Amino acid sequence: MRFFLCLVITAIFLTSVGECFVRFPQSVVDAVKEAENTINTKPSSEVVRVGIGNTNFSNYKYKEITVFGTGDTQIYDNGMLIANFAPDKNIRITFDGMFNIYSDESSSPEKVAGPVQITSNYGLLGVAGLKRAGKQALYHGAFELKKCNDGFNLVNMIEVEDYLKGVVPNEMPVAFGLEALKAQSVAARNYVLSPRTKSSPNYDVVDSVASQVYFGANTEKTLSDIAVKETEGVVVLYNWELILAQYSSTAGGYTESFSNVFSDPNTKEFPSKGKPYLIAQPDLISQTPLNKEEDAKEYYKSKPDSYDIRSPYYRWEREWTADELKQALLTTMPAQSATGFVKPAFRKGDTLDDITEINVLKRGESGKIIELEIVTPSQTYKVSKELVIRRLFINKGKALPSANAVFEITQDESNNQIFKVYGGGFGHGAGMSQYGAGFMGSELHKPYDNILQHYYTGITLGTKPVIISSNNAQMTAEQNFFAPDKYAKIIIDNKFGVNQIKADINGREKIFDLPKDLLGHKRYVEIDISNFIQKGRNSIIFSSPDFENSSNKGLRLYVELVKKREDRNWFE
Repeated sequence: MRFFLCLVITAIFLTSVGECFVRFPQSVVDAVKEAENTINTKPSSEVVRVGIGNTNFSNYKYKEITVFGTGDTQIYDNGMLIANFAPDKNIRITFDGMFNIYSDESSSPEKVAGPVQITSNYGLLGVAGLKRAGKQALYHGAFELKKCNDGFNLVNMIEVEDYLKGVVPNEMPVAFGLEALKAQSVAARNYVLSPRTKSSPNYDVVDSVASQVYFGANTEKTLSDIAVKETEGVVVLYNWELILAQYSSTAGGYTESFSNVFSDPNTKEFPSKGKPYLIAQPDLISQTPLNKEEDAKEYYKSKPDSYDIRSPYYRWEREWTADELKQALLTTMPAQSATGFVKPAFRKGDTLDDITEINVLKRGESGKIIELEIVTPSQTYKVSKELVIRRLFINKGKALPSANAVFEITQDESNNQIFKVYGGGFGHGAGMSQYGAGFMGSELHKPYDNILQHYYTGITLGTKPVIISSNNAQMTAEQNFFAPDKYAKIIIDNKFGVNQIKADINGREKIFDLPKDLLGHKRYVEIDISNFIQKGRNSIIFSSPDFENSSNKGLRLYVELVKKREDRNWFE
């Protein structure tokens, strides 16, 4: 673990407990002095709180846990240092309303109210018996044990850039190549930095597919580490906001619009309100929309050229006998009716007649089914939403890989009815296709920004927007970022008419005058700082001389790092 994070977390916690005085063991004091002489004590990126589940992710609440550090390990009670352990010492902690901390040498616990924080100088943290990818799980950063009803949550507090190293190789195979891994890194960074409704006040995200897969330091790979490093600080923006960077395994050659895939989480409206950067996009611009039945059938019963063509799920088929399909629907319809997207609702114990027809009523541009009907002699059921459709038509116990599907009813040699599906893709199909990204990067040699601009329409690649103002807490903002080329522009929203901005770029300070009169309603200012930028890692500190003698002044800004492209011809 980076020692500066220990120092920052310790400082934060000590501030929160007022006048507490901590007597550090001399070994820790020496370590602190050594670290202060060699490294920066500030985090270089935001700190994220990750809820860590048990081995099968079935539970995020603990009553007992055994932790260890691969370096000297410290235990804090609400920021106050209470113990220091040698490397690889098991530290058992139980909870009965208080935290009981045991060491190997003592059967009498130290009882504390918590929250409990755990750090490991120059080492990683682990939980005894916790496995990820078949190996002992290890983590950068710090642990915090935070009360949760009659138990506690295990939270990994970690810098975003270190967190991503434990995400990217677990969300995308490293065999997809560096540029695809860079695109995945940016999408994953967008996810973790975007505002969200938290499932718990104790953490921001979890470590499973419920957020994005985070398996920690023991699963890091050299190539994916490079991908994270060479996209440091880069996010995808649309209209000043971090986009919802959706991705799935395989789009099937044609991505789908957000509105035709996801329902509104509050109203359950479907199709939902669209997102302008998540619109249906064919891999090849010559491909026409597939919203007509005959066009979808021709496309998904063939294998045209596509960035997804290397995926084992690029095209697939499934089939049932009439009785197999009926039994499958009897199993799935009650649960899927509970979603509200099967009408009329089918409840457990209801009778289902033989299926006579399956008719697609509406498709998206990619040919993805938006609505279909299941017809029996006595009833017609209307089903909508791609995930409901996939889970409804299970085959050999598994959902359909995608809703890019064409149904056909045929007969076998004995004239028995056979229901067959021809399909393409795996997953929801909105946003980036991971197999497509791998093909574009490794075989077409497209850089990661080209990949992202193909799958997300009208986007900007840059740093996360920040606000600087005359408020004492916002007078400066520092950002670290990796520039793929010696190109950068500061994009400024100068709503309050600030006259100057000061930027310290890689140690070179420059004051820029801001225009006082902008044409029409435009208030955005672009400042080219390419001459100050180096290809690679850069640091910039923003401030303004105006803030020193003014009140109620502020700027919103970010650094644009890739030139916008308005067309897609360069893909062909």
